[in-house]
Order: sequence, then C-alpha cells, then structure tokens
Amino acid sequence: MGWRCGGLRWRPDGGELVWRDGGRERRSALGYGRDLGFRAVGERHCAGVRGQVCPLGAVVGGRSTGGQCPECARLDRSRSVAADTVADDPQPYTVYLAWFGPGMVKVGITAEARGSARLLEQGAVVFTRLGRGPLMAARRTEELLRTALGVPDRVPYAAKRAVRAALPVDPAERASEIRELYGRAVALAGWPESLERAECEPVDHVGVFGLAGTPPVTGVIGELVDGGRVAGRLVAAAGPDLHLECGDGAVLVLDTRLVRGWELAGAGSGTGTGGVTVPVRHVGGADRAVRVHVQGGLF
Repeated sequence: MGWRCGGLRWRPDGGELVWRDGGRERRSALGYGRDLGFRAVGERHCAGVRGQVCPLGAVVGGRSTGGQCPECARLDRSRSVAADTVADDPQPYTVYLAWFGPGMVKVGITAEARGSARLLEQGAVVFTRLGRGPLMAARRTEELLRTALGVPDRVPYAAKRAVRAALPVDPAERASEIRELYGRAVALAGWPESLERAECEPVDHVGVFGLAGTPPVTGVIGELVDGGRVAGRLVAAAGPDLHLECGDGAVLVLDTRLVRGWELAGAGSGTGTGGVTVPVRHVGGADRAVRVHVQGGLF
C-alpha cells in the first residue's frame, strides 16, 4: 500500500505528522518557519480504528474529517469515552477548563494518563485542571458545570481559528477567564465526593503552537484531491490545524484530519504559481479553487 499519513499527533513539546504502512509507523516533527509542501497521490483510504488497518481497504471522501469508512467509524464509536459509550473504564479521569480565545471556554474530561495531549489536540490555548476521579464522577462534574455555569462541552473549530490572530499578548490576560471561571466552578454545590479537587494552575500553549504574532487566516482548505498540491511556510499549528503562509500573502489553514489516509509525495520543484488547485473556503466568502505557491520537497 505504501506510507500514508496518519494525521497530526501532539507531544508536550510540539507536533508531529504520523505515517503508517500496514503495522509500521514513523513520525515527522513540525518546524515553524520551515517550508512544507506535498502532493496528494491516488485515492484516500480509510484510516482504520485505533491504529489498526481497515479490513475493507475502503476509499473515503476528501471532505471527511473522520477519515473512516462507515464500518470503522461505528466500531470506533462503540468503545469511546467521547461518544459516551464507555462507562466501565477503571482508570482515573481529569476534568478541565479549556480557553480558546476571549469568551470561548469549554469544559471537558480526559484520561489522566494522557496528560495534556487531549488539550493540545483540541487547540486549547490555555487550560487548567479542575479535579480527578472515576470516569462517572468526572462525567457528572462536567455536566454540573455545563448546566450551572452555561459552559459548553464543544467549541467549533471555525470559531477557534477565527480568534487565534487576536489573542492577548500578556499570558496573565489569557489566563484571566480561566481563573474567574475556576473560582465559580469550585464554589458550586453538588460536586461528587469521589472527585479530588485540583488547584488552579493555568497551562499556556501559545509557545507550543507558535501562535505569538500569528497572521490572520484568509482561507481554509476544504479537501484534498488526487494530484492536489498544498505548499507554504508553516507559521503555526494548533489542534489539528496547520497554518501555512503562501507566496501570495494568503494564510491558509489545513485541517490535518483531511490528510489522514492519503499517500503524500513532494510538491514538486519550481517557484511559480502553476500546478494543481485545491478547494479553499475564504474567510467571509464561498468555496473556490485557488493556486498556491509551490515549494520543493515534503517538509
């Protein structure tokens, strides 16, 4: 089958693209300020389930952020904390508050063993832990905060992208909403007794994401197609998103969930604007195909 992209994975010190060939895996670390370019080859294959190859070898659509065929998607959700189909996981869970920009806070839970990985995957600019305990106690606390404080458990990616270029410069200002909401949360009655409270210790991801001074996004890549090229200078990354500054001054976001399952090759040589187009939704506009500045190499 050949090496195919497995998407973006986060470590505490940065992100890396994952590549899979059957049971083999390798990774490529991201580097801000470096040129990144690739060309999609052939058909996009189902990403499988939890690192396992799709038994059907199914082809999936270019606009699917899940990157899975219906069978693998059903199997994935049949045993998923996020889909609320698991109630008997014995490991401890953490309840957290995540801040993505002014007025944009959510509550959530994650397995304690995952550390901050879930927050990095979501593109949380700042977060703090609220407590730890059994899965169902964490779930009840999440629902308590969602109901009593009106804090959502989801924030759309489009909303997160829209505010990244206008984040406060001062880390203390970025953490202020989290601190205020933490105080309101711990003052609530009704917390499960089995949930151990945590101190308010905001963690800031601006440095890890490279978001300081990030230019405004002008467009979002809608899908990849066979032969479609994407290239530019990587200026930031947050959650699944890569922010690419292109030769014409545009800053495009590539959601790497759209890249899962594709075989990728070097973008090709040359510095002109020729080449295959990719569908892009421009901020405040409609979908249209644009040509992007082509650099040589894959990274």
